[in-house]
Amino acid sequence: MMLRCAIVPALTLLTSLAQAAVIGINLPAPPLTQERLSELAPEQRQAWAQYLAKSQAQRHADKAVLAAERAALLAAGLAPPPAPVGGNGEKTMPLKQDPAWYGSAEALRVADNIVSFQTPAGGWGKNQPRDTAARLKGQDFVANNNNAKGSVTGDFDQAEDPGWSYVGTIDNDATITEIRFLAKVAARLGGADAKDAKDAKDGTAAALYRQSALRGLQYLFDAQFPNGGWPQVWPLQGGYHNALTLNDNAMVQVATLMGAAARGEPEFAFLSASMRQRAADSERRAIANLLDTQINILGQKTLWAQQYDALTLAPTSARNYEPAALSSSESAAVLIYLMSLPAPSPELILAVRSGVRVLRELALAGYAWRKLGEAEGRRLVAEPGAGPLWARYYSLAGQKPIFGDRDKSLHDEVNEISLERRKGYAWFGNSPAKALEAYERWPQREGMPSGQSDGSAGGQPN
Repeated sequence: MMLRCAIVPALTLLTSLAQAAVIGINLPAPPLTQERLSELAPEQRQAWAQYLAKSQAQRHADKAVLAAERAALLAAGLAPPPAPVGGNGEKTMPLKQDPAWYGSAEALRVADNIVSFQTPAGGWGKNQPRDTAARLKGQDFVANNNNAKGSVTGDFDQAEDPGWSYVGTIDNDATITEIRFLAKVAARLGGADAKDAKDAKDGTAAALYRQSALRGLQYLFDAQFPNGGWPQVWPLQGGYHNALTLNDNAMVQVATLMGAAARGEPEFAFLSASMRQRAADSERRAIANLLDTQINILGQKTLWAQQYDALTLAPTSARNYEPAALSSSESAAVLIYLMSLPAPSPELILAVRSGVRVLRELALAGYAWRKLGEAEGRRLVAEPGAGPLWARYYSLAGQKPIFGDRDKSLHDEVNEISLERRKGYAWFGNSPAKALEAYERWPQREGMPSGQSDGSAGGQPN
């Protein structure tokens, strides 16, 4: 399927992009509900109905586990433990250490804490250090991820229950990193042939970590949409968290993990043939979805959005300041991933060449994204020789840079948005340069498949 941008539900255009102005208001992502399944073709409805029912049942089951733990504490006259601390979780689960480190006491402590915080569904929350205390019975599975700073009325990102938000997510590489870390520790411990008490202890620990990693993979299988994408949070939480999510390279990272599992890479050598096949099938469906969601404008393939309505695959909004738009950073990650795949199909080759062409055309030279001071914050400033830079977002109508603010207003000039958002968001970056560099080394970079053309960028969405 080729995605066409005929309707932009999360962006109400107000004025021309010809001069600096408020050009729109960011609207919330459409809900993912049973009632909306009538929008689908009849042959698709059953799979989606089953998916939504499974998500709802799992959410109830997850909450029931926590409720039972707290009831047991109450019966014993004890109060529930305080919420876990938040912080940089990825930093505490390094994946590029020397192999010997994964058998250290430090690594085992992290692995034990990871296991303790695994949700009943099999996933993990985000933004939690794994080198602190293990989860206690009755404790929330996640830290409070609500943003107290800069929040406004009607904030798309404010959870009604901070203790039950992102309970199982792929945001910020959560779940993906936990699975990989556990697999590395288990591989280091071994445990196949116990020769002494230490070997037996290591074998027991390795089996526990492998079992937890397997549950994590099963969680990702369960969370995958019928169309091959993934939501940001599963079981579904509501709001933009239900959208098909490329943001922060979430879907690319899950697909990459599935590829590693399917190939039985060293730390995943313990997987059964059936699990490896399931991972291969999952990655295949994810690749097909990425090809489907490349945005087509006036018959030309362009880039990818940060998130999509899961049912219609139309680009949609996320947080107040994140519009339905082309996203340069996420598109670069998709292109790098697609170029890493063996034996690319003609459709995949065309997708990569088209995306690279658009990134080249959008590159901005002679400017820098600089912090000018606390009072000024970051500004886009002219700087001879600087660049290339790319805006984070480009409008679907005309592929012009677009910027959002906490109040949901959308702008065509970054220096017009609030100081808080200019300080706190990467409106410009150079990550697409890595995709262009990878393309220069890609064997399929020259020529076009017979009968195909990569077209040209620009124009209004049809």
